[in-house]
Amino acid sequence: MMTNRRLAFVLVLLVGCSQAGSDVGEQQLAATSTYTQTKHPIVLAHGMGGFDELFGVYDYFFGIASDLRSGGARVYLTNVSSFASTELRGEQLLDQLEYIAAVGGTGKVNVIGHSHGGLDARYVMATRPDLLASVTTVATPHKGAEIADYLRAHVNRDGVIEGIGGALADVLGFTIGLLSGTTNPQDSVAGLEALTSTSTAAFNARYPAGVPTTSCGGGLSTWNGIRLYSWSGTSPLTNVLDVSDAPLGITSLFSSTASDGLVQRCSSHFGSVLRDDYWMNHMDEVNQILGLVHIFATNPKTVFRAHANRLKNAGL
Repeated sequence: MMTNRRLAFVLVLLVGCSQAGSDVGEQQLAATSTYTQTKHPIVLAHGMGGFDELFGVYDYFFGIASDLRSGGARVYLTNVSSFASTELRGEQLLDQLEYIAAVGGTGKVNVIGHSHGGLDARYVMATRPDLLASVTTVATPHKGAEIADYLRAHVNRDGVIEGIGGALADVLGFTIGLLSGTTNPQDSVAGLEALTSTSTAAFNARYPAGVPTTSCGGGLSTWNGIRLYSWSGTSPLTNVLDVSDAPLGITSLFSSTASDGLVQRCSSHFGSVLRDDYWMNHMDEVNQILGLVHIFATNPKTVFRAHANRLKNAGL
């Protein structure tokens, strides 16, 4: 028979162990729930042909915003013209960032821009640096995209093909805008022009911060107190079930060096280059289409989550 004293001792041990286990579990849960909890809100800026949400349910950054929020991040999606010059898109982004910085309560934001969205973010950085804690670009053609150079060189300016193609793209952009709740103006010819090597060189001359001075190096990691980062992929074909793989496989043929199907590895370099050879194509980098990415490669959501934690640890 167990004496009352021994029974009480055992109960204390059991309760103590249970409480300790509970505390560990709660700490682990707390750690998980704050893993992406940055000081400043995270803003996701879409690329050419993009949107924030279609019908209010389908994200351009597919599943990424909700994943970041599950770790404690405050995440905002922006919506600019699908097809337009960097300056126009940048001004539209700026208007939204002013609002987000105000309602976010800290006066600054962490912008992550995909493709053309990275150039938009750089425009804001040059015009309103006070709004930004960090700028991260994902597969942004900082030194142009060779496919844009090819199209610009082989389509006559003001010709029939440019007129028809531009009109169709503008209609597509306007339709995307309507489906995402906006009526932003569209100018696909200006959008294409903005991504050529000639135009990006001029853009870089006006706004050089963070752009590498060598052909394939890194840029300044910090400018005017703003942390600068970039990453990209180099695998156009990643999932046979993804309908975007075939077109990106074709467009990759216009790249003279490794690319994600649209943007060359070295052209994506900006600020601190976190990685430039993910097993991802241009759509995989934002977890499209429908999350159909390479099953053995790093998941895009993991990359975004790790970066949010990086920003958190940097006090951003």
